[in-house]
Amino acid sequence: MSHRRLAFALLALAVCVGLFGVGSADAQQLAAPRRIGALLVIFSPESREAQAFRHGLRDAGYVEGRDVVIEWRYANGDFDRAPELAADLVQRKVDVIVVESTIAARAVMRATSTIPIVMALVSDPVGSGLVTSLAHPGGNVTGLSTMSIEHSAKRLQLLKETIPRLSRVAVLWNPTTPYHPKVIEELKAAAPALSIELSLAAARAPEQINPAFSAVSRAHAQALYVIEGGIFFAHRTTLLKLASNARLPAIYGEREYVDEGGLMSYGANLRDLYRRSAGYVDKILKGTKPGDLPIEQPTKFELVVNLKTAKALGIAIPESILLRSDEVIR
Repeated sequence: MSHRRLAFALLALAVCVGLFGVGSADAQQLAAPRRIGALLVIFSPESREAQAFRHGLRDAGYVEGRDVVIEWRYANGDFDRAPELAADLVQRKVDVIVVESTIAARAVMRATSTIPIVMALVSDPVGSGLVTSLAHPGGNVTGLSTMSIEHSAKRLQLLKETIPRLSRVAVLWNPTTPYHPKVIEELKAAAPALSIELSLAAARAPEQINPAFSAVSRAHAQALYVIEGGIFFAHRTTLLKLASNARLPAIYGEREYVDEGGLMSYGANLRDLYRRSAGYVDKILKGTKPGDLPIEQPTKFELVVNLKTAKALGIAIPESILLRSDEVIR
């Protein structure tokens, strides 16, 4: 081909690119979509929380199927399945893995030290040994912390304000969860000023929840404080039924308990945390190392009260609580 013909061919190609808009953006769209792994133990892919993650990706400009494909893995509340599902995602060589609990995070960390991991819901990533610090997590892990410890005393105060005559509260906890002893320290520090006596009921596994409630009954507790934990949340139907049968008012960290019949909850807005975790995925897919991304804390908290449950328990919720509630279920 002569130089003149070559120049003409290049000019024609440039004109075609200009006419049909085949630019770098379109080339990116034609590229294979990035693959995001999502290891869920508690929340299903159809849950509002998982949908909030999808919304976060859309807000960041991603279109599922075109830009990203989400590989969902759901353990349906069975924590023993987490290692198997984590290994499957690693084997599929996904670009990043989102996890929703400490147990899921540990399972993925054991399966890979190279694939970036984004924590959507982890209460105490430093205390659990997942990262070295919130400001500089290092390694291949970053994300969000629910930081439940800092709001433990607040929940106890809300419970006392709701039931002023309250003097004996049972605390359901899991000794094998690293941050639970820290929560108990906070509660013990706050209880005397509220004229509340605490009794502890431990449950390390699902089969120990029923015996724990027997201990609550023996302690003649007037109310129940449930510390957030994956095992408790996964078996919240059992917890709610036991509390209802015992006619025991209870406060929880997650609003899902109240949606399903619990009295009240105060804690981080989990859907907001899921939505924000998509921002971490976006930064990682664009080349930022996870260890360089500081772990963020919740910015939205919600107080939810179930008036139907209060009525069934014979409790009149004070106006001060109702006015501060983000949602009242009537």
